[in-house]
Amino acid sequence: MKVIEISSLTKYYGKSKGIENVNLEVNEGDIFGFIGPNGAGKSTTIRTLMNIIFPTSGSAKIFGMDVVKNSKEIRKNIGYVPSEVYYYDYMTSIEFLEYSASFHNLDAAAKINDLSEKLDLNLEKKISDLSHGNKKKVSIIQAIIHEPKLLILDEPTGGLDPLIQSVFFDILREENEKGTTIFFSSHVLSDVQKLCNRVAIIKDGSIIKTTHISELIEDNFKNIYLELKNVETADFSLKIDGIINKKINGKTATLLYNGDVNLLLSELNKLDLQNLRIEDPSLEEIFMHYYK
Repeated sequence: MKVIEISSLTKYYGKSKGIENVNLEVNEGDIFGFIGPNGAGKSTTIRTLMNIIFPTSGSAKIFGMDVVKNSKEIRKNIGYVPSEVYYYDYMTSIEFLEYSASFHNLDAAAKINDLSEKLDLNLEKKISDLSHGNKKKVSIIQAIIHEPKLLILDEPTGGLDPLIQSVFFDILREENEKGTTIFFSSHVLSDVQKLCNRVAIIKDGSIIKTTHISELIEDNFKNIYLELKNVETADFSLKIDGIINKKINGKTATLLYNGDVNLLLSELNKLDLQNLRIEDPSLEEIFMHYYK
């Protein structure tokens, strides 16, 4: 089942492009990563999905329903964490979370207490007295307490310390195991790599690649570290396609390679090597390749 279906979605702010011809599908049960630097179009896509802003053209569906025509019905089964959190400053965290639960006719006291304990959140503090990270914790709890079918998370780890981030990822995995589909937008590539099973890369408002995380990392990309025996005769000329990036420093070189490993080894055999190391690159290194 397709939980999210986006077709040729475009949003312009006057003459300024937000997103253009975005096509994307998220399957039920996915933990789907949506990655790109700030300004790439991630939040515009999400705000259009949430019907906070209206598309210029194209369409989007959640649970098979149009996000504009059926927004009220869709929101009953969505949890949303925005990139910037603005709540009622005069309320305490517990007052706000109980108020949020009331929209779903829930007695969510047990869930709120459990999540606040895991995330180390003081429920008695007023929203106005909370740090950015603690406001984000409130947002996370508010998004999860009604056990939605879909979680849409826009830069959800901003302000969270590393220990709480790890706890948060555990919570997301638990919710996913119970059947929740997760759409996780971030510019922090290590977060996406730890959590997600599928990923889309967005650049300048357009999707440039959609794939499984494992395929993205294993798609014949290799980091090659070379060291020659003699700096005076150092020559890193390799007559082979697939060398994406080459950095040379004296008798050492680093290559990002995407091609046939056998051809690479045949070429490397012609060099007078002191050391050779071949490794899988990080997601960030692969991501930067797509952005260049």
